[in-house]
Amino acid sequence: MSWLQLKARIAPDHAEILEHLLMEEGACAITLQDAEDQPLFEPDLGSTPLWSETVLTGLWDGTEGIEAMRERVKAGWAALIPDEPCPEIEVEILEDRDWAREWMDGFEPLKMGQRLWIVPSWHDAPEQDAVNLMLDPGLAFGTGTHPTTALCLEWLDGLAVAGKLAQHSVLDFGCGSGILAIAALKLGAVDALGTDIDPQALQASRENAQRNDVSDQLTLCYPDRLPDAGYQIVVANILAGPLVELAPQIAGSVAPGGLLALSGILAPQAGEVLDAYREAGLIMEEPTERDGWVRLNGQRPLMG
Repeated sequence: MSWLQLKARIAPDHAEILEHLLMEEGACAITLQDAEDQPLFEPDLGSTPLWSETVLTGLWDGTEGIEAMRERVKAGWAALIPDEPCPEIEVEILEDRDWAREWMDGFEPLKMGQRLWIVPSWHDAPEQDAVNLMLDPGLAFGTGTHPTTALCLEWLDGLAVAGKLAQHSVLDFGCGSGILAIAALKLGAVDALGTDIDPQALQASRENAQRNDVSDQLTLCYPDRLPDAGYQIVVANILAGPLVELAPQIAGSVAPGGLLALSGILAPQAGEVLDAYREAGLIMEEPTERDGWVRLNGQRPLMG
Protein backbone atom coordinates (compact mmCIF):
# COMPACT_ATOMS: atom_id res chain seq x y z
CA MET A 1 0.00 0.00 0.00
CA SER A 2 1.25 3.50 -0.83
CA TRP A 3 0.91 6.54 1.42
CA LEU A 4 0.10 10.13 0.56
CA GLN A 5 2.05 12.94 2.19
CA LEU A 6 1.16 16.64 2.03
CA LYS A 7 3.79 19.05 3.28
CA ALA A 8 3.94 22.84 3.69
CA ARG A 9 6.20 25.45 5.24
CA ILE A 10 4.18 27.66 7.53
CA ALA A 11 4.49 30.43 10.10
CA PRO A 12 3.83 29.24 13.67
CA ASP A 13 0.76 31.50 14.05
CA HIS A 14 -0.99 29.62 11.24
CA ALA A 15 0.15 26.07 11.96
CA GLU A 16 -2.94 25.20 14.00
CA ILE A 17 -5.23 26.30 11.15
CA LEU A 18 -3.48 24.16 8.55
CA GLU A 19 -3.39 21.24 10.97
CA HIS A 20 -7.16 21.56 11.42
CA LEU A 21 -7.74 21.60 7.65
CA LEU A 22 -5.60 18.49 7.10
CA MET A 23 -7.33 16.64 9.94
CA GLU A 24 -10.69 17.54 8.36
CA GLU A 25 -9.43 15.75 5.25
CA GLY A 26 -8.82 12.59 7.26
CA ALA A 27 -5.06 12.74 7.88
CA CYS A 28 -3.98 9.78 10.01
CA ALA A 29 -0.90 11.63 11.32
CA ILE A 30 0.32 15.22 11.59
CA THR A 31 3.95 16.15 12.32
CA LEU A 32 5.63 19.50 12.97
CA GLN A 33 9.33 19.91 12.21
CA ASP A 34 11.97 22.62 12.28
CA ALA A 35 12.62 23.95 8.77
CA GLU A 36 15.76 25.93 9.57
CA ASP A 37 17.71 24.00 12.25
CA GLN A 38 16.57 26.53 14.86
CA PRO A 39 16.83 25.17 18.44
CA LEU A 40 14.13 25.80 21.03
CA PHE A 41 15.60 25.28 24.46
CA GLU A 42 13.34 26.67 27.16
CA PRO A 43 9.68 27.40 26.29
CA ASP A 44 7.30 29.13 28.66
CA LEU A 45 5.40 26.79 30.95
CA GLY A 46 2.13 25.64 29.41
CA SER A 47 3.12 26.72 25.89
CA THR A 48 3.58 24.67 22.73
CA PRO A 49 6.42 26.47 20.96
CA LEU A 50 7.03 26.26 17.22
CA TRP A 51 9.93 27.35 15.09
CA SER A 52 9.76 30.61 13.12
CA GLU A 53 9.77 28.45 9.99
CA THR A 54 7.86 25.23 10.61
CA VAL A 55 7.24 22.32 8.26
CA LEU A 56 3.80 20.77 8.78
CA THR A 57 3.21 17.34 7.25
CA GLY A 58 0.03 15.29 6.92
CA LEU A 59 -0.04 11.58 6.12
CA TRP A 60 -2.87 9.51 4.56
CA ASP A 61 -3.10 5.75 4.03
CA GLY A 62 -4.16 6.02 0.39
CA THR A 63 -3.57 8.13 -2.70
CA GLU A 64 -7.05 8.80 -4.09
CA GLY A 65 -8.31 12.30 -4.86
CA ILE A 66 -5.04 14.12 -4.28
CA GLU A 67 -5.75 17.24 -6.33
CA ALA A 68 -9.31 17.55 -5.06
CA MET A 69 -8.03 17.34 -1.50
CA ARG A 70 -5.40 19.98 -2.08
CA GLU A 71 -8.00 22.33 -3.60
CA ARG A 72 -10.35 21.82 -0.63
CA VAL A 73 -7.51 22.69 1.76
CA LYS A 74 -6.79 25.87 -0.21
CA ALA A 75 -10.47 26.80 -0.19
CA GLY A 76 -10.72 26.20 3.54
CA TRP A 77 -7.66 28.35 4.12
CA ALA A 78 -9.13 31.20 2.04
CA ALA A 79 -12.34 31.05 4.05
CA LEU A 80 -10.53 31.17 7.39
CA ILE A 81 -7.68 33.56 6.52
CA PRO A 82 -8.74 35.53 3.44
CA ASP A 83 -5.95 38.09 3.82
CA GLU A 84 -3.12 35.53 3.90
CA PRO A 85 -2.08 33.45 0.87
CA CYS A 86 -2.26 29.69 1.38
CA PRO A 87 1.22 28.18 1.72
CA GLU A 88 2.44 26.01 -1.14
CA ILE A 89 1.42 22.41 -0.46
CA GLU A 90 3.82 19.77 -1.74
CA VAL A 91 2.51 16.30 -2.59
CA GLU A 92 4.57 13.12 -2.29
CA ILE A 93 3.66 9.45 -2.67
CA LEU A 94 5.48 7.20 -0.20
CA GLU A 95 5.88 3.55 -1.08
CA ASP A 96 4.98 1.12 1.69
CA ARG A 97 7.89 0.23 3.97
CA ASP A 98 8.34 -1.29 7.37
CA TRP A 99 8.51 2.05 9.13
CA ALA A 100 8.51 0.50 12.60
CA ARG A 101 11.51 -1.68 11.75
CA GLU A 102 13.41 1.26 10.26
CA TRP A 103 12.71 3.31 13.38
CA MET A 104 13.88 0.49 15.64
CA ASP A 105 17.04 -0.06 13.62
CA GLY A 106 18.06 3.52 14.36
CA PHE A 107 18.54 2.85 18.07
CA GLU A 108 21.45 0.87 19.46
CA PRO A 109 22.45 0.12 23.07
CA LEU A 110 24.29 3.01 24.72
CA LYS A 111 27.11 2.65 27.23
CA MET A 112 27.19 5.21 30.04
CA GLY A 113 30.34 5.29 32.11
CA GLN A 114 32.11 2.04 32.97
CA ARG A 115 29.28 -0.36 33.81
CA LEU A 116 25.90 1.00 32.74
CA TRP A 117 24.15 0.21 29.44
CA ILE A 118 20.82 1.57 28.14
CA VAL A 119 19.37 -1.28 26.05
CA PRO A 120 16.24 -1.10 23.81
CA SER A 121 13.94 -4.07 24.37
CA TRP A 122 14.53 -5.52 20.88
CA HIS A 123 18.31 -5.72 21.42
CA ASP A 124 20.34 -8.22 23.40
CA ALA A 125 22.52 -6.65 26.09
CA PRO A 126 26.05 -6.22 24.68
CA GLU A 127 27.55 -7.14 28.07
CA GLN A 128 25.44 -9.63 30.01
CA ASP A 129 27.42 -9.01 33.21
CA ALA A 130 27.06 -5.22 33.00
CA VAL A 131 24.30 -3.14 34.62
CA ASN A 132 21.67 -3.18 31.86
CA LEU A 133 18.74 -0.78 31.95
CA MET A 134 16.00 -1.85 29.51
CA LEU A 135 14.39 1.27 28.09
CA ASP A 136 12.76 1.88 24.72
CA PRO A 137 13.10 5.21 22.90
CA GLY A 138 10.19 7.58 23.33
CA LEU A 139 9.37 11.11 22.26
CA ALA A 140 8.45 12.74 25.55
CA PHE A 141 10.84 11.90 28.31
CA GLY A 142 14.24 10.84 27.02
CA THR A 143 16.27 7.66 26.97
CA GLY A 144 19.86 8.71 27.55
CA THR A 145 20.73 10.00 24.09
CA HIS A 146 20.63 13.69 25.02
CA PRO A 147 23.84 15.10 26.58
CA THR A 148 22.02 16.23 29.72
CA THR A 149 20.76 12.71 30.49
CA ALA A 150 24.04 11.09 29.51
CA LEU A 151 25.97 13.40 31.85
CA CYS A 152 23.73 12.40 34.76
CA LEU A 153 23.91 8.68 33.96
CA GLU A 154 27.69 8.79 33.80
CA TRP A 155 27.76 10.59 37.15
CA LEU A 156 25.61 7.91 38.76
CA ASP A 157 27.78 5.18 37.22
CA GLY A 158 30.87 6.91 38.60
CA LEU A 159 29.35 7.03 42.09
CA ALA A 160 28.61 3.30 41.90
CA VAL A 161 32.15 2.47 40.78
CA ALA A 162 33.53 4.59 43.64
CA GLY A 163 31.25 2.88 46.18
CA LYS A 164 29.30 6.08 46.92
CA LEU A 165 25.89 4.92 45.69
CA ALA A 166 25.26 1.51 47.26
CA GLN A 167 22.70 1.43 50.07
CA HIS A 168 21.80 5.10 49.66
CA SER A 169 18.40 6.64 48.92
CA VAL A 170 18.07 8.69 45.73
CA LEU A 171 15.75 11.55 44.78
CA ASP A 172 15.10 12.10 41.05
CA PHE A 173 13.51 15.56 40.83
CA GLY A 174 11.66 15.92 37.52
CA CYS A 175 11.94 12.23 36.78
CA GLY A 176 10.46 12.14 33.25
CA SER A 177 10.86 8.54 32.09
CA GLY A 178 12.38 7.57 35.44
CA ILE A 179 15.65 6.74 33.73
CA LEU A 180 17.88 8.31 36.39
CA ALA A 181 16.07 6.84 39.38
CA ILE A 182 15.93 3.40 37.74
CA ALA A 183 19.61 3.57 36.76
CA ALA A 184 20.50 4.45 40.35
CA LEU A 185 18.55 1.44 41.62
CA LYS A 186 20.15 -0.90 39.09
CA LEU A 187 23.54 0.46 40.16
CA GLY A 188 22.94 -0.38 43.81
CA ALA A 189 20.88 2.36 45.49
CA VAL A 190 18.62 0.94 48.18
CA ASP A 191 15.53 2.90 47.10
CA ALA A 192 14.54 5.93 45.02
CA LEU A 193 11.84 8.55 44.88
CA GLY A 194 10.84 10.11 41.54
CA THR A 195 8.77 13.26 41.37
CA ASP A 196 7.31 15.14 38.41
CA ILE A 197 4.46 17.57 37.69
CA ASP A 198 3.35 15.56 34.63
CA PRO A 199 1.12 12.52 35.23
CA GLN A 200 2.35 10.99 31.97
CA ALA A 201 5.90 11.15 33.30
CA LEU A 202 4.90 9.31 36.46
CA GLN A 203 3.12 6.67 34.39
CA ALA A 204 6.16 6.25 32.11
CA SER A 205 8.40 5.93 35.17
CA ARG A 206 6.11 3.32 36.69
CA GLU A 207 6.10 1.23 33.50
CA ASN A 208 9.86 1.47 33.07
CA ALA A 209 10.41 0.45 36.69
CA GLN A 210 8.26 -2.63 36.13
CA ARG A 211 10.23 -3.52 33.01
CA ASN A 212 13.46 -3.33 34.99
CA ASP A 213 12.19 -5.21 38.06
CA VAL A 214 12.68 -2.31 40.48
CA SER A 215 9.04 -1.35 41.11
CA ASP A 216 9.26 -2.28 44.77
CA GLN A 217 12.15 0.13 45.29
CA LEU A 218 10.76 3.14 43.40
CA THR A 219 8.20 5.54 44.88
CA LEU A 220 6.55 8.15 42.64
CA CYS A 221 4.72 11.32 43.60
CA TYR A 222 3.91 14.88 42.58
CA PRO A 223 6.25 17.59 43.94
CA ASP A 224 3.66 18.88 46.41
CA ARG A 225 3.62 15.40 48.02
CA LEU A 226 7.39 15.23 48.34
CA PRO A 227 8.37 14.08 51.85
CA ASP A 228 10.24 16.54 54.04
CA ALA A 229 13.37 14.42 54.19
CA GLY A 230 17.02 14.51 53.22
CA TYR A 231 18.56 12.30 50.54
CA GLN A 232 22.17 11.28 50.14
CA ILE A 233 21.90 11.41 46.35
CA VAL A 234 19.77 14.01 44.52
CA VAL A 235 19.60 14.48 40.76
CA ALA A 236 17.53 17.03 38.83
CA ASN A 237 17.65 17.02 35.04
CA ILE A 238 15.19 19.74 34.15
CA LEU A 239 15.84 23.29 32.82
CA ALA A 240 17.84 26.22 34.14
CA GLY A 241 14.83 28.43 34.91
CA PRO A 242 13.02 25.88 37.08
CA LEU A 243 16.32 24.83 38.68
CA VAL A 244 16.92 28.40 39.84
CA GLU A 245 13.32 28.89 40.95
CA LEU A 246 13.28 25.59 42.85
CA ALA A 247 16.79 25.91 44.30
CA PRO A 248 15.62 26.20 47.94
CA GLN A 249 13.47 23.06 47.63
CA ILE A 250 15.96 20.95 45.65
CA ALA A 251 18.97 22.02 47.71
CA GLY A 252 16.96 21.52 50.89
CA SER A 253 16.36 17.88 49.94
CA VAL A 254 20.10 17.10 50.04
CA ALA A 255 21.06 15.52 53.38
CA PRO A 256 24.21 16.64 55.25
CA GLY A 257 27.14 15.19 53.34
CA GLY A 258 24.82 14.35 50.44
CA LEU A 259 25.61 14.82 46.76
CA LEU A 260 23.71 16.72 44.07
CA ALA A 261 23.76 16.67 40.25
CA LEU A 262 21.92 19.26 38.16
CA SER A 263 21.52 19.18 34.38
CA GLY A 264 19.35 20.48 31.56
CA ILE A 265 21.49 23.63 31.66
CA LEU A 266 23.04 25.44 28.71
CA ALA A 267 26.64 26.50 29.28
CA PRO A 268 25.85 30.27 29.42
CA GLN A 269 23.24 29.60 32.12
CA ALA A 270 25.62 27.76 34.46
CA GLY A 271 26.68 30.82 36.45
CA GLU A 272 23.14 31.75 37.47
CA VAL A 273 22.37 28.19 38.57
CA LEU A 274 25.64 27.90 40.49
CA ASP A 275 24.89 31.14 42.36
CA ALA A 276 21.40 29.94 43.32
CA TYR A 277 22.66 26.69 44.84
CA ARG A 278 25.60 28.29 46.59
CA GLU A 279 23.15 30.73 48.17
CA ALA A 280 21.11 27.69 49.22
CA GLY A 281 24.08 26.39 51.23
CA LEU A 282 25.74 23.88 48.90
CA ILE A 283 29.38 23.63 47.91
CA MET A 284 29.31 23.63 44.10
CA GLU A 285 31.95 22.40 41.66
CA GLU A 286 32.89 23.82 38.27
CA PRO A 287 30.62 22.73 35.36
CA THR A 288 31.13 19.56 33.35
CA GLU A 289 30.28 20.44 29.74
CA ARG A 290 29.24 18.42 26.69
CA ASP A 291 27.92 19.76 23.38
CA GLY A 292 26.97 23.08 24.93
CA TRP A 293 25.14 21.55 27.90
CA VAL A 294 26.49 21.27 31.44
CA ARG A 295 26.12 19.21 34.58
CA LEU A 296 26.67 20.91 37.91
CA ASN A 297 27.70 18.91 40.98
CA GLY A 298 27.44 19.95 44.57
CA GLN A 299 27.51 18.72 48.15
CA ARG A 300 25.88 19.79 51.39
CA PRO A 301 28.47 20.23 54.14
CA LEU A 302 28.33 17.94 57.15
CA MET A 303 26.82 19.58 60.21
CA GLY A 304 29.09 20.52 63.02
